[in-house]
Amino acid sequence: MTNPIDALLAEKGVLLADGATGTNLFAMGLEAGEAPELLNETAPDTITSLHQNFVDAGADIILTNSFGGTRHRLKLHHAQGRVHALNKRAAEIARAVADKAGRKVIVAGSVGPTGELLVPLGAMTYDEAVEAFAEQIEGLKAGGAEVAWIETMSAPDEIRAAAEAAIRVGLPYTYTGSFDTAGRTMMGLLPKDIHGVADGLSQAPLGVGANMTEAKPEATVIVKGNCGIPEFRGAEIHYSGTPELMADYVRLAVDAGAKIVGGCCGTSFAHLAAMRRALDAHTRSDRPSIEKIVERIGPMRNKQATVNT
Repeated sequence: MTNPIDALLAEKGVLLADGATGTNLFAMGLEAGEAPELLNETAPDTITSLHQNFVDAGADIILTNSFGGTRHRLKLHHAQGRVHALNKRAAEIARAVADKAGRKVIVAGSVGPTGELLVPLGAMTYDEAVEAFAEQIEGLKAGGAEVAWIETMSAPDEIRAAAEAAIRVGLPYTYTGSFDTAGRTMMGLLPKDIHGVADGLSQAPLGVGANMTEAKPEATVIVKGNCGIPEFRGAEIHYSGTPELMADYVRLAVDAGAKIVGGCCGTSFAHLAAMRRALDAHTRSDRPSIEKIVERIGPMRNKQATVNT
């Protein structure tokens, strides 16, 4: 398998991944309850604009609009029979934007959780999970994705199933966990343990999203954090992060050892542009302590929800 991430890292040192898909699509007209993946066919120009805005802001990696692209997620919208077509189209749209960027931009195929629990906690078997992810990743590969970007996972067996699927399909892969303010995923996985989830598979991940610099100092660490803390304002969710805060987050992440930095929920094109400027101007310094991080960007906890403020 080719390794586009390491090749670009060798050139640039640290890579900037894109920002939020869902948050920005809502701002671009996506309605609550709609499946973003369906826009790949019904509103391709909107998805093109999403990717183009991230590339214009300086992203080195753009994620396809396919987070909920397994049949288990698409069945909620009666689209489980269109897995290959929707994922292929997602990758084609991102590929077209990347190819005209005038510089190397990696197209990463976004692969999110199935939403199902695996045996013994649920009904899905491990083999069924592998098949579901492989079906999605086949479509992403056919459309031009270079990497399977397995993201915001909670269960180690689901991460491993997605990784095995990527290997079967023939795409290199990364994976990231979704950690709460207690430092664990919903299924109890710790950041220090996530690096071992793919141990024993025939291909190792190109990068992993969690703190593992002590366990595997040579590892490529991915950090793609939310844009501050989500807060309810009436019926809407707002994120507290300013462009200045996200710029500081980039500097801290690089100092902590991250080699791929991006934004997740709430991260707009303006936020990403500020992150690009910060990354380009920053020289890696000493690794910050937890106390220093909290001092700079605030505690990792939600404020009490307020209504109509």
